[in-house]
Amino acid sequence: MFGEFLSIIFKSIKLDKSLYRDNNNFGEASIYFAIIIILLMSLISMVPGSVLYKHMGDVFGVAEIAKGPSFRSIIIMSIAVWLIKTSYLYFVGVVMFPSKSTKCNFRKLLITVAYANAPFIFYILILDIKFIYLTFIIYLWYCLTLVIGMKEVLKYENYFKPIAISLAPQCLLLIYFLSLASNINNSVVS
Repeated sequence: MFGEFLSIIFKSIKLDKSLYRDNNNFGEASIYFAIIIILLMSLISMVPGSVLYKHMGDVFGVAEIAKGPSFRSIIIMSIAVWLIKTSYLYFVGVVMFPSKSTKCNFRKLLITVAYANAPFIFYILILDIKFIYLTFIIYLWYCLTLVIGMKEVLKYENYFKPIAISLAPQCLLLIYFLSLASNINNSVVS
């Protein structure tokens, strides 16, 4: 059982497509593996978070910032984000833009999204503020894992749809922040 769990994590980290093709990885124990991965990654995410909070507290001299969010709030938010992200991917990937051969239920996509979180295990390496930029590399790794998983589970012919579906929220958020920044610059000049 533990060997199967480690195999899932290593295959996800290696970007192995066979992880998502093998129906044994979506069996009875898979939902428990998915929950463990989400909980484990939320615990590990506390490492770079605490480094960032400590740095911000030192820089701005605010001790309350260095404390950070509670353990309970991190767990609840991780599970909530997991469910919201999966709901979005299910609605857009299965309901709105399915391929001809897409036959995926919510449970399978929920497990796929959890398996894609495996690269976040490398957050444990961010023990100093100098390594905080590794979070971007790890997040890109996660995005690649999610795109590969979506392509295999939703049976898309190419990578365009899974890339567009999974990165659309980030692109919209980036456009929103850039428009805010341009509005700030325009009002300062005026």
